[in-house]
Amino acid sequence: MALLQDIQSPADLRCLSRRQLKELADELRGFLLQSVASTGGHLSSNLGTVELSIAIHHVFQTPFDRLVWDVGHQSYPHKILTGRRDQMHTLRQFEGLSGFPKRSESEYDHFGTAHSSTSISAALGMALATRQKGEHQGPHRRRHLAVIGDGAISAGMAYEALNNAGIHKDIDLLVILNDNEMSISPPVGAMSNYLARLMTGRFYSAARELGKQVLGVVPPVLEIARRLEGGAKGLVGPGTLFEEFGFHYFGPIDGHDLDALVPALQNLRELKGPQFLHVVTKKGQGYDKAEEDPIAYHGPGKFDPAVGLVSPAKAPKPTYSKIFGDWLCDAAAADERVVAVTPAMREGSGMVEFSERFPDRYHDVAIAEQHAVTVAAGMACEGLRPVVAIYSTFLQRGYDQLIHDVALQNLPVLFAIDRAGLVGADGATHAGAYDLSYLRCIPNMVIMAPKDEPECRAMLSTGLVVDGPSAVRYPRGAGMGVEAGQSLEPLPVGKAELLRQGGEGPHRLRVALLAFGSMVAPALGAAEALNATVINMRFIKPLDLDTLAWAANHHDLLVTIEENVVAGGAGSGCAEALVAMEDRIPMIPIMHLGLPDRFIDQGDHAKLLSLEGLDAAGIEASVRRHAAQVQSKTPSSTGQSDGSAGKPGPVSLTLAS
Repeated sequence: MALLQDIQSPADLRCLSRRQLKELADELRGFLLQSVASTGGHLSSNLGTVELSIAIHHVFQTPFDRLVWDVGHQSYPHKILTGRRDQMHTLRQFEGLSGFPKRSESEYDHFGTAHSSTSISAALGMALATRQKGEHQGPHRRRHLAVIGDGAISAGMAYEALNNAGIHKDIDLLVILNDNEMSISPPVGAMSNYLARLMTGRFYSAARELGKQVLGVVPPVLEIARRLEGGAKGLVGPGTLFEEFGFHYFGPIDGHDLDALVPALQNLRELKGPQFLHVVTKKGQGYDKAEEDPIAYHGPGKFDPAVGLVSPAKAPKPTYSKIFGDWLCDAAAADERVVAVTPAMREGSGMVEFSERFPDRYHDVAIAEQHAVTVAAGMACEGLRPVVAIYSTFLQRGYDQLIHDVALQNLPVLFAIDRAGLVGADGATHAGAYDLSYLRCIPNMVIMAPKDEPECRAMLSTGLVVDGPSAVRYPRGAGMGVEAGQSLEPLPVGKAELLRQGGEGPHRLRVALLAFGSMVAPALGAAEALNATVINMRFIKPLDLDTLAWAANHHDLLVTIEENVVAGGAGSGCAEALVAMEDRIPMIPIMHLGLPDRFIDQGDHAKLLSLEGLDAAGIEASVRRHAAQVQSKTPSSTGQSDGSAGKPGPVSLTLAS
């Protein structure tokens, strides 16, 4: 730590010799390993960007020069070098450091990232703004860098940005491809194969040596210019894909060799126009366990670096991702039409077993959410039953395709939406807080949220037989611990479930809690103290209108509870339905509990829910406060002893067993 402890900002890096930079890299890698092991977080990718981070901040004048990390989960070395070393123990914790670049956190975080393939667009926008302001000329002009991985560069948005950037020859834009042959799941697709061919055999060896020679000599810029003018097309050879976009391509070079990285960046800093540097790194570099299994060490929890990851002594409860993966295998075995599509989230979505058992029916389309949705639509057109396994936060990226290509044509595509609701340590960028709102407004959609594991299976089976688009949204992590079983029986569409029949509660009001998905459990907890009715609504769309009418006719206060933003969510749907049923029900107050109209940062999931009043205690407290307000505004006849609150509802409900 002799060198690292003296690095308070990148300015301190620029005083170090090449030998000292190498020593710093060793210290930084050791500190990073110990730090992430004590907090949990992304490890493999960050061990691979140590030298690259050092070289960038050594050569470029950050924060004056703009730096954008694509996705940003590999930016921990950057955080450590930019004055946040002493805060790393708070990483991904409540009110601590974000796991991603964040503009409000540091002047060195020029653009907030977390979703992939945005860096080139953002850096290009900054470069165009620099030109607009006249800051793009002279020796002290501002430079702009985008660091993007080989997984992220497979996405269409990256190519849209490359296509646009290539026409601007008077900007200072350097795209650094951090090629580690890995995103989260193993890389797939033609782009991955193309990069693999660049990296194999004699070609890579020759290119690497030529890169060292040309990028390391003085004066190198003249040699580079001569080669470009002579048609040598950088250092790789004619036909390089990136040059066809208008970039000058250099590389590949070893991303762990500071003797190659530093002079390369120094020379590229002096060039104008769009530049593209291909850097090869290794996930898990310097920690043998992560090198051997970079996927396992992609985002580990706390562990002992000397021992590595160990299986817990007691088997944990299955996650909802596991429940989905098991169901998917069972459904595929029962119906040969079932196929699965994922945008590069095989491990996270619980699809490893399916990919091994049904390789011909498993389609990883890489980081391409728009394409994932539409390719599933095409499959549905030909009689297949596609299941799109996708995180809630990433489905946002395929929204137009969901509406135009799936719902408008009423195609039977099932969306298995993982990570719905708050997601704990990943924070606001990955929160699945909006899917009920943005799905509910789409015609033809059937939307479900399970209260536990067997209901999750039943809802997935329901979605598979619905003659149109459907979605099942479930939270991150473990379920309730209820045995999921192996049933493939569907549920009746649009039917809720009465879990608890209440009576008089706070201020003699009869309260009905209308709970959706993950909120059923805390609602049941609150109901015991409130003597409230609890209805597991199950379906966000279509709603069970008969059950809604019954609840309104037999209670004095309705409370909707959801782990989604209140604005436009499931509760809004209930209110809209009640207004439409005014001839069947009395006027009744309704309260909506859910996520607020603001972004919620990282922290322990249970703590975050508690802070938002979405645990049992918070629900009880909110209902008691609202009941007091309702009682103060209601005539003394409220809470009639004959058990009716207005004209009787047309439905009688049976308590679920």
